[in-house]
Amino acid sequence: MSQKTSNQMWGGRFASGPDAIMEEINASIDFDRRLYAEDIAGSKAHAEMLAEQGIISTADATAIRDGLDQIAAEITEGRFSFSREREDIHMNIEARLAEIIGPSAGRLHTARSRNDQVAVDFRLHVKAALQSTAGALTRLIEALLDRAEEHAGTVMPGFTHLQVAQPVTFGHHCLAYVEMAARDLSRCRDALERLDESPLGAAALAGTGFPIDRHRTAQALGFREPTRNSLDSVSDRDFALEFLAVAAIAATHLSRLAEEIVIWSTPQFGFVRLSDAFSTGSSIMPQKRNPDAAELVRAKPGRINGALISLLTVMKGLPLTYSKDMQEDKEQVFDAIDSLSLALAAATGMIRDLSVDTERMRASAGHGYSTATDLADWLVRELGLPFREAHHVTGRAVALAEAGKVGLEALPLEALQSIDGRITEAVYSVLGVDASVNSRTSFGGTAPDNVRSQIAYWRERLTREADQQQSGDRS
Repeated sequence: MSQKTSNQMWGGRFASGPDAIMEEINASIDFDRRLYAEDIAGSKAHAEMLAEQGIISTADATAIRDGLDQIAAEITEGRFSFSREREDIHMNIEARLAEIIGPSAGRLHTARSRNDQVAVDFRLHVKAALQSTAGALTRLIEALLDRAEEHAGTVMPGFTHLQVAQPVTFGHHCLAYVEMAARDLSRCRDALERLDESPLGAAALAGTGFPIDRHRTAQALGFREPTRNSLDSVSDRDFALEFLAVAAIAATHLSRLAEEIVIWSTPQFGFVRLSDAFSTGSSIMPQKRNPDAAELVRAKPGRINGALISLLTVMKGLPLTYSKDMQEDKEQVFDAIDSLSLALAAATGMIRDLSVDTERMRASAGHGYSTATDLADWLVRELGLPFREAHHVTGRAVALAEAGKVGLEALPLEALQSIDGRITEAVYSVLGVDASVNSRTSFGGTAPDNVRSQIAYWRERLTREADQQQSGDRS
């Protein structure tokens, strides 16, 4: 495209075209072409509304619609020629529309600006990303619930400071990640609620004198309602920041899960094994099985957190309304969308793929005197000792077990009675790992029946929330 044509897109203010440096820094088509479907949808809704309001003719609106449909097909089929001289996706589409339908294309931009145009395109894209993320989180939760149900009674060690602390069940451990993913899902839905307003029709910054119907275009594009302040409409990027915040927290949760898979799959732990689908070998060490999928999921927060900080920094201190700085809002968001989508898919795949060594988990659950707290609780409950005194007695019992290189359950009764003569044979009922997990019946505890109850709760909640979402989509 010639510089003359490019300048015509800007209007008559500039007599000469941009030099190479300005063109390079100004162009966004290399990344914002990703918004083509949203841009075309917004333009079609705008043109239809303009015709309904009598602002443009029905014939022009029909030509615009048909031309945009042709452009959509060209882009989808890889036949569209993108030009960096036309700067962005909006001007690339508008220029091609002019080639197809002639002067009628110029009527499309009546009562709008690239400022509200890009705002609505970007909102639509982030809205779709949040909806997709919600679906992916739901699939992760379902995978975790399936494993939790399978292993509601599978005993494993619970850790603090990565030291064996108390026995828990693997099902209970899976449900901890259900809680995290469910909060992420809730944040997605909260962000969607705030995002669901259309900025189209705010024009450059002050609205327009044309008798447009912003409620009509909002409805056509699937938004709940139009935005209420034209200044904020074109300068707001909270919706993108909220997506990045949601993504950063969700990626952090996935990274914690991935780290545990990495640890559990080491020979030293041996709790789980990933199949070849989620593992790689070493180029030099033939015995190696590397949990690369988990390691890559673990790394994703680096990119996503960086995207959040980057956009926060771009938006910091910008005066109202639109500034060209805001062109730097998209690449980070696009990258975060892709990174989170891949991480969620990989995490869900790994959870379904895992082979669990239940015997190895069970054997490890008793290491590190993990039932010591159960002994202290028994002393309080059965002998009436103050907990601090029971803690002291239990500490002496652990010291005896360490000296004898045995578990607490293997200490002779005489040894325990040498610490406190009131201890009876009944104490052994709480020193096994099964007895320990079965005793944790408090709400939210690790007892297998609790785990099964929570699984039922989450399955019912997912069904109910899905029904509510569908009902809301229809209303």
